[in-house]
Amino acid sequence: MDPLSDVLSLLKPRSYVSAGLDAGGDWSIRFSDQHGRIKCYAVITGECWLAVDDVPQAVRLRAGDCFVLPSGRPFLLASNLALAPAEADTVFPPARPGGVVAYNEGGDFFLAGSRFAISGVPAASLLRTLPPIVHIQKKPDQAALRWSVEQMMRELHEGEPGGSLIAQHLAHMMLIQALRVHLAEGPAAGVGWFYALADRQMSAAIGAMHEDPAHRWTLRGLAERAFMSRSSFAARFKETVGETPMEYLTRWRMLLAADRLENSGDPVSRIALSVGYESESAFGTAFKRVMGCSPRQYAGGRRQTRPLAPTAKAT
Repeated sequence: MDPLSDVLSLLKPRSYVSAGLDAGGDWSIRFSDQHGRIKCYAVITGECWLAVDDVPQAVRLRAGDCFVLPSGRPFLLASNLALAPAEADTVFPPARPGGVVAYNEGGDFFLAGSRFAISGVPAASLLRTLPPIVHIQKKPDQAALRWSVEQMMRELHEGEPGGSLIAQHLAHMMLIQALRVHLAEGPAAGVGWFYALADRQMSAAIGAMHEDPAHRWTLRGLAERAFMSRSSFAARFKETVGETPMEYLTRWRMLLAADRLENSGDPVSRIALSVGYESESAFGTAFKRVMGCSPRQYAGGRRQTRPLAPTAKAT
C-alpha cells in the first residue's frame, strides 16, 4: 500500500452516527470535546462560519461545500461569529441515526453529516498530525464526498444486514477521499508525515520505509530513494516531517508492531522480526521508548482496557 493508506489502515473507525442539522435565524454552536471523532459534512442549503481551535482564520461555508474535520479538535459552527455559542451537549439529544435536529425552528441552514470515532493504535497521536480542516469546494470532489455522506446516512437509518460493515468502509473512504483532495491541491505549510507526502522526494523516502519496514535502511539508502545527498535529505526530512528519517522509521515500525500486538496474537519475537529487529530485547527497548511501555504490557493493557464508544450525540 501507499503511505497514506498504510497509516489510515491503522485507524479503526467505529461508533458511526449520521444525522442532519436544520438551523434558523441567528445561531452559534460549539462542539467542545470530540473524543477522537472525525466528522464529515455536506452543506445542503444556506451558509455559516466554521472555526476550529488553533486555526487562526474561520472558514465561510456555502451550499454545496463539503468539509472534513480529521484532527478531532473542538470547533464552532455559527451564522455569526460574534454570537455567544450554545454548547452542543445542550442542543443535540442522544443520537438517532439518520435523524435531523432543528435549532431555532430551522429553515435557513441545513447540514448533513457523518461522524465516527477512531480506535486502533495510538489514534490520538495520528489524528493530531492530520490537517485540522479539509474544505472541499470543487464540484466533482464535492459530489464524491456528498454521495458517501448520504450513503452512510441511508445505511445507518435503514439498518439493513451488513450496514455496519458498509458504514466502516464508507468512513475510511470519506477520510481518504478528503485527504487525497487536500494533497492534490497542495496543502498549506505544516510539519508532519501527511504534509511530507506532498513533497515528491520526501514521499519517495517515506514510501520506501513503508514498503519494506524490516529492511536495514540507512540514511544513504533513503537519500538515494529521494535522489538527494545525505546532508540535504536529512535536513529537509527533519524540516518537513519534524523528526529525523531514522526516528520516523522507528516510530512507524513501533506503530506496526503495536497494531499486531493488539490484533494478531503473534508472539513478540515474531513481531520483532517483522519490523526489522533480530533481537527481542532491542525491539523491546525501542518499543518502550516510543510507546511508553513494554510490548507485553501494551498487549495486556489493550486487551483489558478496550475503549468504549463515548455517549453518542447526533452531530
